[in-house]
Amino acid sequence: MKGKALVIVESPSKAKTIGKILGSRYKVIASVGHVRDLPKSKLGIDIENNFEPQYISIRGKGDVIKMLKKEAKGASKVYLATDPDREGEAISWHIAKLLGIDEDAVCRVEFNEITKNAVKEAVKNPRAIDRKLVDAQQARRVLDRLVGYQISPLLWRKIRRGLSAGRVQSAALKILCDREREISAFGPQEYWTVGATFEKARRKFQAKLLEYQGKKIKPVTKEETDAIIAALDGGVYRVGRVEEKERIKRPLPPFTTSSLQQEASNKLNFNTKKTMMIAQQLYEGVDVKGQGTIGLVTYIRTDSVRISDVAKETAKNMILADYGQEYLGTNVYTNKKKDVQDAHEAIRPSNPELKPEDLKDSLSKDQYSLYRLIWCRFTASQMSHAVFDAVSADIENNGYLFRATGSKLKFDGYLAVYNNTSEEDRNKMLPPLETGEELKLLDLKGEQHFTQPPARYTEASLVKDLEEKNIGRPSTYAPIVGTLAERKYVTREKKTLVPTDLGMLVTELMEKYFREIVDVGFTAEMEDRLDDVEVKNTDWHEVISDFYSTFEKDLKVADESIEKLVIEDEPTGENCPVCGKPLVIKHGRFGEFIACSGYPDCRTTMAIQKKLDVKCPKCGRDLVVRKSRKGKTFYGCSGYPDCNQVYWNKPVNQKCPECGALMTEKKTKNYSLICSNPECGHKE
Repeated sequence: MKGKALVIVESPSKAKTIGKILGSRYKVIASVGHVRDLPKSKLGIDIENNFEPQYISIRGKGDVIKMLKKEAKGASKVYLATDPDREGEAISWHIAKLLGIDEDAVCRVEFNEITKNAVKEAVKNPRAIDRKLVDAQQARRVLDRLVGYQISPLLWRKIRRGLSAGRVQSAALKILCDREREISAFGPQEYWTVGATFEKARRKFQAKLLEYQGKKIKPVTKEETDAIIAALDGGVYRVGRVEEKERIKRPLPPFTTSSLQQEASNKLNFNTKKTMMIAQQLYEGVDVKGQGTIGLVTYIRTDSVRISDVAKETAKNMILADYGQEYLGTNVYTNKKKDVQDAHEAIRPSNPELKPEDLKDSLSKDQYSLYRLIWCRFTASQMSHAVFDAVSADIENNGYLFRATGSKLKFDGYLAVYNNTSEEDRNKMLPPLETGEELKLLDLKGEQHFTQPPARYTEASLVKDLEEKNIGRPSTYAPIVGTLAERKYVTREKKTLVPTDLGMLVTELMEKYFREIVDVGFTAEMEDRLDDVEVKNTDWHEVISDFYSTFEKDLKVADESIEKLVIEDEPTGENCPVCGKPLVIKHGRFGEFIACSGYPDCRTTMAIQKKLDVKCPKCGRDLVVRKSRKGKTFYGCSGYPDCNQVYWNKPVNQKCPECGALMTEKKTKNYSLICSNPECGHKE
């Protein structure tokens, strides 16, 4: 006799949430991500046989696969409920292959949000696995493997081990390097501005010089500026044209993956990896007091700004109840690009009636911050626009024209829940001015400026640029910066991304020998062709074959032309404790390490210690990050073995107000710092 229906998802937390929704007639288990993939030890693509991928079971997944097969064998029905995108479709296809499920079997379950109604409705209406989606994912996987597994070894041989190249990664690195070249080549140009301060009815306001005798004026030297100020001296300032009008500020659409990553970076200071990790937690389910485990947001990987009619209606009723009719908007949002992933809605709260304040006690600080951002952006998108009273006034003297502007918030509209305007925007109003009236001048001065180089990219601005240039897809944005930093191609300086000498060198080689890989236009065109596999049912083998015919030649030329480069080891500034020669940073197969420059006569090596900005309370030396024998991170004194001070939680440069011991990071729902003294237990 067959048992319960089996539902297979990717993650254990998702399995837990869905299991509670479906109840005792179903068993929900997790595949823990992919179960089959290309082998790590070799290319795994049969180039001669039409680029067929040679999939194998992933190492370490033996027990999971055995469990999947056992549970499927005893189940009355198997449902594959992986994520609703290309990657999720491919995981379902691989699981079906392993379990011997027919490709045309109606077994695929898809839902955009993990709520009771959505999950139950999806299980009632399963479908067959969509081969177009699978092939679109497979095409990307094969293409990325061909690029990465054939250029990377070339970089190892010609530069050093541990480097890598990739279809999206290399194009992103070139964007960063191009910006760095612009900054290096930039020559600042001097220019001046002339500003006036006036007073009327005890209210001061500023105006800027714009024109002279109807033509724009921009002095470039102090002498020019002084001449303008001299010409204005003693003249009368009169109000010319005064224009009053309403200015409208419209709400932004609900979040897509990339806009969520950008806004979380700008407003919450989250990097893209952290944003996606927390968003995934909110999607898969959080234990909400009084309601059990529920998914709080819709699927987090989407290019679309569309939302369902049900969500619109819920938001409408909520806005009417909380704010009133005048706050209800009639906004229509359209997607910028072709709707490849338009099957998914924008990112929104699964149940908009669950307000952030209702969940504060159920969420961690970071979860609450991100949920609040998503909830506010979605709610604002359904509200009316904000209205400002805007005034601009021209002020004339001796043929010179100054302009003063001001605005004041008249109706807050969506700004009641989502503030994306400045305080200056709201309250910079001019006093009443009438055409022809004379104004009292309080101050007139010139100010020197220099043109600024283009700004370096932040993670947020890089994501925005990649999206606008059609490079990669939302799911690929988060890992890109991590990979570039891991390979030492970029460093983070505050929030900006700065290419290293190594990053510039690798980009120069890629530009010379693999121009198409790093060319923004070609990369975007390739992204469109890969989308065509899904949208137009284009044969993915054909897409790969067209690319490979040129790529194969480029590989051969590069291998023959690039000479072995010698990169000097980086000195540490310290000397070897054994022989006294300088210590240097070397790059080995497993990353960086410190070694004696006297090798092979002296073979002293040591691990690179990452210092914390915290001193050891016992001896005053630096605390450093360490690894235990089992690979667990802990924090200890750099003076070990003389000093054996250790912490399992990360110490911060803050003392406990109760006992004076160091505070350590320990983030939970209710606090983020805890005293390192177990006998104290103070929390903040």
